Amino acid sequence: MIKRTIEGRIKNSVASRPVTLITGARQVGKTTLATAFRENGFGYVSIDNTNDMVTAQEDPELFLQLHPCPLIIDEVQNAPGLFLALEHSVNSAKLENVRNYGMYILTGSQSYSMMKGITESMAGRVSIIEMSPLSRSEILGRDEIPFSPNDLPALQKRANECPLSASDLFSNIVRGSFPELYDNPKLSRSDFYESYVRTYMERDVSSLLKVGYVSAFRRFLEAIASLTGQELVYDTLAKAVEVDEKTIASWVSILEAGHLITLLRPYNETSVVKRVRKRPKMYFCDTGLACHLARIDSPETLSASYFAGRFVETYVVNEVIKSYKNGGINAGFYYYRDKEQNEIDLLILHDGTLYPIDIKTGTRFDAKAVKSFKKLEGSKYRIGPGSVLCNADAVYPVSGNAYAIPISCL
Repeated sequence: MIKRTIEGRIKNSVASRPVTLITGARQVGKTTLATAFRENGFGYVSIDNTNDMVTAQEDPELFLQLHPCPLIIDEVQNAPGLFLALEHSVNSAKLENVRNYGMYILTGSQSYSMMKGITESMAGRVSIIEMSPLSRSEILGRDEIPFSPNDLPALQKRANECPLSASDLFSNIVRGSFPELYDNPKLSRSDFYESYVRTYMERDVSSLLKVGYVSAFRRFLEAIASLTGQELVYDTLAKAVEVDEKTIASWVSILEAGHLITLLRPYNETSVVKRVRKRPKMYFCDTGLACHLARIDSPETLSASYFAGRFVETYVVNEVIKSYKNGGINAGFYYYRDKEQNEIDLLILHDGTLYPIDIKTGTRFDAKAVKSFKKLEGSKYRIGPGSVLCNADAVYPVSGNAYAIPISCL
């Protein structure tokens, strides 16, 4: 089993908070990590089980009496009414001066109603940890560090240790990052993703759709997958799927709540941005799933396609974000594009410093590749070294304070 970076965060949370919620998309490994705590005396119950689901929904207090803490509750989104009972249990332990940390570990995938229940009932009592698909560092079994161009020798060392050719990069993108594809190498990629989509639609989405919209939602998934790495234009999607823009906006929210997509907001600082574009950019959180929905089944097909650049960008943005999020490091992620077509693919705001990043599929670049970085001059934040994350083998300077950096360092 692949060791997950967030395991340490979960252990710290269980040792210090009454409730730990592990959230994230389906099949990213939440249950596997949670059930490891059975060795520490935790009981386990899944609300995917029909009988337990009925009890949890109809009589939450009885459910908790039947399953005393410390307890792992899997698929908690199936019983949002349980959160008030959990609050009462935690409060009772506190009033009775009983140790009230490490009482419950919850897992949930579809956060549409779940997060509403958490914020209303469990505020101040729960630590929420979002789990992503595997990072490249996790797959390789190496330490995961937040991407930063401040230590170029360290980045070069990481790139040298685990080189990544262009063909291997496209193979990684098409394969995706779900743990089961690595734990079971004989598993058909196509079968896995088709089953994933079917399960997602049946269990997470069907109850949220209007009658007769199931086939339209599948068309929506296929259409939006091919737009990963692009600005979201609801009108374009509405015409492709043959529904109205309000429906598209609702469906985008469903995908975001289910952790299938990430929306990157445009960077907006009045001292810098005069004519900024206001639409978010959308990235699928797993490139393998996006490839399947876009009907791209091989690395060769992807590398020769019109979609190659946007899928490479999606892969890199995901890896950079995971390198921070998995370690619990607070950072903001944005993009920049103005009406004069100046663009910066990714901006990291961390510890008072902005780091501009462009993402390219080539190997050799000069100062022209980073001319948009100058648009950040005058920012209220310090501007750190810029990066062009690309297929180069070695770090090299592109301009005064910007460097080409191999994607393999991620």
